[in-house]
Amino acid sequence: MKRPVIKLLLLLLSMLMLTQCGSISGESTGLKGEVRIDGSSTVYPISEAIAEEFLYEQPRVKITVGISGTGGGFKKFIRREIDINNASRKIKEAEHKACIDNDIAYIELMVAFDGLVVVVNKKNDWVDHFTVEELRKIWEPAAQNKVVRWNQIRSEWPDEEFHLYGPGIASGSYDYFTEALIGQSGASRGDFTASEDDNVLVKGIAGDKNAIGFFGFAYYEENRDKLKVIGVDDGNGVIIPSLETIKSGVYSPLSRPVFIYVNDQAAGRPAVREFVNFYLNNADSLVRETGYIPLPGEEYENQINAFSTFFNPS
Repeated sequence: MKRPVIKLLLLLLSMLMLTQCGSISGESTGLKGEVRIDGSSTVYPISEAIAEEFLYEQPRVKITVGISGTGGGFKKFIRREIDINNASRKIKEAEHKACIDNDIAYIELMVAFDGLVVVVNKKNDWVDHFTVEELRKIWEPAAQNKVVRWNQIRSEWPDEEFHLYGPGIASGSYDYFTEALIGQSGASRGDFTASEDDNVLVKGIAGDKNAIGFFGFAYYEENRDKLKVIGVDDGNGVIIPSLETIKSGVYSPLSRPVFIYVNDQAAGRPAVREFVNFYLNNADSLVRETGYIPLPGEEYENQINAFSTFFNPS
């Protein structure tokens, strides 16, 4: 046999062995399947970052990550349209009951800490901080069409109309904000610009000198050059939101944990199970990269153990 033919055969054999070993495209385990995620826009950047990293190791798994708000995600979760719901608040009693009525068992897994920030336009040079009472006066249901000017909040502020921006009513951020400030989840004035997409809120506030808005800390971190963050005084002094003040809880009452919810049938599928384990094992570093605050290391271990028990009870 001539030498060029031998070389060609050796090359073909080499390529076949590489393919079978999974070296091409990184297909090391051959894991296949689908992972469907939806829900909170706040938790979206974390889940999206982890999905991207997971796909480097498991490129044959199909992962979709949507944004329909925590409440919108739970509706899909209850209909079994998704496997995992990103949630910036705990599941509500009505949602829990709907899961029971639809024979859905689930596990709640805490994945990070986040804070809600109050922001104004960069050109605003009169607001130095808000008290909790002032924020309540601005956002409570009774304020609709009545409390509309800056000098109604503080007399020394301009006699100009302010404009409000915030997450939509399906958002866990909206639920948490209203519960923390007003004392009832979902109770607020309705005359504000709402969006489930926090990037829309950032753009609106950045273009409106008289804007007041709120959303998750990570979105402020990404856009700090466009916005002015405002400290909050809960009666114990003004606290500026930061990684440190949110993690310690002194940024009160707007610090909170965020979650993913996984249903029982999904947890039984290898692709979902491996993804959730990857999520919890890599959350510490990737949560930091996305601008959120990771849990203590031992807490991630607790979440891993809880998930293991959930899909494989003894």
